[in-house]
Amino acid sequence: MAKKRGNNEGSIYRRDNGTWRAQVTLQGKRLNFTSKTKREAQEWLRKTLDEIDNGLNFASTKISLEKFMKEWLISIEPALRYNTIKQYTQITHQYILPTLGNYQLRDIRPEHIQRLYNTMVKNGYGLRTVQLVHSVFHRAFVHAVKLGSLARNPDDATTPPKPQHKEMRFLDENQAQQFLIVAKTQNDRFYTLYYLAIATGMRQGELLGLKWADLDREKGELQVQRQLTKKKGGGFELTTPKTRAGIRRINLGQNTLKVLQEHRQAQFLEMQAAGIYWQDQDLMFPSKIGTPMDRSNMRWFFKGLLKSAGLPNIRFHDLRHTAASLMLNNGIPLIIVSRRLGHAQPSITLDVYGHLIPGKQQEAALLMDELLTPIQIKIEN
Repeated sequence: MAKKRGNNEGSIYRRDNGTWRAQVTLQGKRLNFTSKTKREAQEWLRKTLDEIDNGLNFASTKISLEKFMKEWLISIEPALRYNTIKQYTQITHQYILPTLGNYQLRDIRPEHIQRLYNTMVKNGYGLRTVQLVHSVFHRAFVHAVKLGSLARNPDDATTPPKPQHKEMRFLDENQAQQFLIVAKTQNDRFYTLYYLAIATGMRQGELLGLKWADLDREKGELQVQRQLTKKKGGGFELTTPKTRAGIRRINLGQNTLKVLQEHRQAQFLEMQAAGIYWQDQDLMFPSKIGTPMDRSNMRWFFKGLLKSAGLPNIRFHDLRHTAASLMLNNGIPLIIVSRRLGHAQPSITLDVYGHLIPGKQQEAALLMDELLTPIQIKIEN
C-alpha cells in the first residue's frame, strides 16, 4: 500500500514511458507536473513548495490567466475611471488573452511575457502599446501576489521596450500671441478657453470642469477641484482630479481676470438667447445651452483656427506644453511651474520639460571662476 503523503510534501519519480512526474499535496489535494527531464520536475517542485510557503492555496492553482484577468478587471472597475478601465479591458482582450489566456496563472513565467513583448515589437506594434501591455500585466500580477495566487510577480523579471519620446510640440511666444489675436478677431466662442489654457497650463478636462464658483475675483485665484470626463454608457460627468496635486489654486493676472469678466458677460447673452432651453450648471465653459461641452466640437473649431492663423497643427493638449515652455523659458522657478500644472512632484515637471529650461552653463562657469579665484593682495614692506 502506497504511503499517503502529508500536506505540502512532494515527490518525484520516473514513469514507465520515460517522463518524470513531480507531485505535491496541498490542502489535502494533489498537484501534478510531468516533464521530459528530472531537472524540470525538480525545478517545478522547488518552485511549488516555495509558493506554498508564501501562501499559495489550491484554488489558485487551477485558475487560468484568462479567468483571473477577467475577475481582476471586474474587481478594479469601481476604483478606476471609465476611460482607464476601458483601456485596460481592450489591452487584455486584444493582446494578452489571445496569446497567454489558456495558461494557468501560476504557470506564467517571465520568458512567456518577454516573448510576447518581443513578438509585438517584431510585428510592428508601437512601443507605447507594448508599454501599456506591460502596465496591465504588472498591475494584475501585483494583485495576484496580494491574493496569494502567486509568490512573486513574473513581470518584474522582464525588460519591456522603452517608448521613444516624440518631439514635444508647442507654440512659442509670438505664435501664442498670433493664435489668440486671430481667435479674438474671429470672435471665436472659445477664445477665453484658449487664453486660460495658455495662461495656466490647465488640462482640457480641468478647464471644461470649471465653475464660476471656483473663481475668487478678490484674491485673483482659480480653484481647480474637478474635471470633465467621459461616463460609462455615454455622456459626461464631473469627477475629482486623479491626484491630490491636481486639486490646486492658480493665481491669475489682471488681464486674465478681465478676459474672464468679458466671457461672463458674453455667456449671459447666450443664456438669454437659449431661454427656457438653458440648463444652468454654473459651468464656466458650457455648451450653448449650459450643459457640459462636447470636446469633439471644440476640437473642430480649434483645428480650423490654427489653420486660419497659419500655425502648426498641434493638439489642444499642446497648449499645456506651450504654457510650461513660456514659463520655464522666462525664468519662472520649476517648483512654481509644477504647482500650476498640477504635477505631484517637481521631478515630474523636470522629466517632461527639463529640456526646455534654458542652458546656463556659461553663466555658471563664469560665476564659479569668480567665486573661486583668490583676490590678489599686494603687501608692501
